[in-house]
Parts: sequence; C-alpha cells; structure tokens
Amino acid sequence: MKSTSIRTIGLLVIAITFLTSCVPQIQTKVAKTPIPETFQECSDTLNQAQINWRDYFKDSALVALIDTALGHNQELSIRLQEMLIYKNEIEARKGEYLPSVNLKAGAGLDKKARYTPLGASEANTEIEPGKAMPDPVPDFTLGAVASWEIDIWNKLHQANDAAAAEYLASVEGRNFMITQLITEIASTYYELLALDNQKEILQRNIQIQSNALEIVRLQKQASKVNELAVKRFEAQVFRSKSMLFQLNQAIVANENKLNLMIGKYQNGIKRHKGSILDIEEGQLQCGEPLDLLENRPDIRAAAQELQAANLKVKVAKADFYPSLGLNSGLGLQAFNPSYLLIGPESLLFGLAGDISSPLVNRRALKANYKNAGALQVKAAFEYEQKVLSAYLEVSTQVAKLQNLKEGLALRRQEVDALNQSVSIVNDLFKSARADYMEVLMTQRDALESKFELIETKKEQLISEIRLYQTLGGGWR
Repeated sequence: MKSTSIRTIGLLVIAITFLTSCVPQIQTKVAKTPIPETFQECSDTLNQAQINWRDYFKDSALVALIDTALGHNQELSIRLQEMLIYKNEIEARKGEYLPSVNLKAGAGLDKKARYTPLGASEANTEIEPGKAMPDPVPDFTLGAVASWEIDIWNKLHQANDAAAAEYLASVEGRNFMITQLITEIASTYYELLALDNQKEILQRNIQIQSNALEIVRLQKQASKVNELAVKRFEAQVFRSKSMLFQLNQAIVANENKLNLMIGKYQNGIKRHKGSILDIEEGQLQCGEPLDLLENRPDIRAAAQELQAANLKVKVAKADFYPSLGLNSGLGLQAFNPSYLLIGPESLLFGLAGDISSPLVNRRALKANYKNAGALQVKAAFEYEQKVLSAYLEVSTQVAKLQNLKEGLALRRQEVDALNQSVSIVNDLFKSARADYMEVLMTQRDALESKFELIETKKEQLISEIRLYQTLGGGWR
C-alpha cells in the first residue's frame, strides 16, 4: 500500500514536471529610464510641484473657481466611479482565494423500482421493529458545503495584487485629471483677464478715434482735409467697434467654458479687475528630473500599470500548472424531518480533494499567455515614453518662459514707443505736417502692439501654469 502511494506521488510529480515544461516562451521587457540628473535650462534644486495649488495661486477668485470645480466637475465624478469599479475588482479577486461556504437545504421524494437490488433492499428494511421503510422515500437535507482552491502557485494572490495595482493606477489617473482640470481652469481664467484688458484698451481707443474723427470733420469744414480723410477715420471707428463685439463674444465663450468646468449654470465669473500686466511672474523652481517619477501622476499611473502587467504575466503562466481543490460537506439528512436531530444516524459529512491540469487543446491558454506578455512589453514602453515626454515637456516650458520673459520686455518698449508716436503724429497732423494715413496707421500699430503685449503676458502666465503641471504640481 505504501509503495503504491509512493508510485502515485511519483507519477504526479513527473506529470507536473512534464506539463510545466510545455509552457511557451515569451519575451518581456524591463523598463529603462536613463533620465538626466538635471534640467539644462533650470538648475534650481527646489521644486514648485511640492507646493499645494491653494498656495501656488495667489488670486482668490481663481482659487474659488478651482475649489468649486473639484467639488462639482462631472468628469471628476465619472473618474471617481471608475475608481470604485477597480476597488470592487480587488474584493472580487480576494474572494477567489478564500474558502467558499454555502448553506444548503433541500427536500425530495424518491421511488425505487421494487425489482432492483436497491428497491428490494429498502422493501426488506425496517426502521423500527414492525415499522417498514416508507414507500416512496422522502428526503430532507440541511447542511453546509465548502470548496477551496488551494493557491499553490500564488496565482490567485497575484491576480489580487494586479487588481490592486490597477486600482492605484486609476487613483493616479484621477490625480492627473485634477492637474489637467486645474491647469485648464487657470489658463481659461487668464484668457478671460486678457480679454477684459483688451476690451478696456479697445474702448479707450474707440474714444480716442472718435475724438480724432471730430477733429477731422472740423478740418474738413476748414478745407484742410477732404471727404476721403473723414471716411477713412469713420471706417477706423467702425472697425474698432466691430472688434468690440468680437471681444464680447469671446468673453462669453470663455465664461461658459469655465461654467462647464465648475459644473454650474451661473452666468458671470468673478475675477480680478486690475491689469493683467501687474501680475507678478513666478520663479523657476524645477527641482531634479528624478522628482518627476514621484510627482507626475501620469508616470505613477504608468508604473502601476506596468506592475499590474508583470503580475498578469505570472497569472497567465500559472494557468498552465495543475490546480488543487478541496471540497467538504457537513449536514443532516433523513427521510423524516423529525429524525434530522437524532444523531449520529442522521449525520453526514464528506471531504475530498482533486487536482486538475490542462492537458489537451491548450491553445487558449497559450494565446492568453502571449497576450499578457505583449501587454507587459507595451506597458514598459508606455512607462518609458511617459518619463521621456515629461522631461521634454519641462524643458520646453522652461525655454518658453525664458523666451517670453525677453519678448515681454521688448513688447513693453514697443508699446511705449508707439504711444509716443501717436502723440507725435497727432501734433504733426494738426499742424499739417503729417497726412491722415500716417495718423491711422500709427493708431492701428499702437492698438495692435497693446493687444500683443497683453497676449504675451497671458502666454507667460499660462506657461507658468503649464510648467507647474508638467513638474507634477496641482494634485496634492
């Protein structure tokens, strides 16, 4: 008997060794991120990504908008539900490697043919002296049934760990969405401030042009200019007034864009009323490139996805191995309910174990294993791409901020020069030493330069926000 058991165990070991040797070979990838030690354009070791967004933004109206959006934005609410789905998946995977116990109750009726061994046996059986077995025989059962797959290859635990990694990736995905939302709100807010400033400049310019038009009309009456000059000045006023309606429409569109992001139907947006040019520029604090791995939610999510992919490869490989299951039952059974509590005659129990392994037609397992390997390689490349993209995004934004700073200084000088030119050409026109076209062209150039100065300042502020996001700030 002992030698038979040893031979059986030996055969099982041989079978398992044979089956595990038939697992196909696949290629996986180790993610490599040879990230530079420093940013070439920014050597500050401090990192502004560590600053909480409430402290980063100094405008109280902007902070209020972001705070409202984080509580009412529909996209964030949708992402939160997706996170809950991943969280529930962890519980589902955890239940697969824990024992399953079910309560069972049943009732039935059984009639055996008389001229069969079992039927003849029941007919000749007495429950008690002088009391025959009932015919047909009722059957009442009450008990518990348990089943448990022993996780001998750690497959079920690794599936649970993969689900946990995917949940953490979903959390980081929501954090990344928060950074995008904050960036979009702040950018739209500064676009709105720029439009307000341009509208104010245009209104003042319309007043100046209207005054100039009155002067030209008086000069026409004095025969100093002709009707063509009057019409050209009128056309300039009409053009500026038309631009004013375009600005009004752009303001409404940006207000509604903000309303959508904060999840409200309100009409107006409270905002800073001063000049956008008075907003101070921030300092460049980029930290070290390695900080991106910790601060960027999209990189953290990619790392979790890569971890989940690695675990899924192990799970798919373990599907080729034998599985061990235990089944047991404990309960009471009798043909009369009054006998259920009479023991030990009504007591029943059972315990069985089984081992099974895929033997024939394992193509589906091979396909799943190869797919898991391909997804792991894909996740590794995606992680590398995220790190490379993050580094280059920071580099681009830092260079852009430096160029915008130089460009903004030149824009200010241009505006000052053209403002002086307007005063000079007006004086020359009044003394008939400049024609009306010079006046119109100088006024137009001055207006365009002021608009471009506002645009440059807006781009500078938005680039600062983009840098804050690319460094990984905004989600804390």
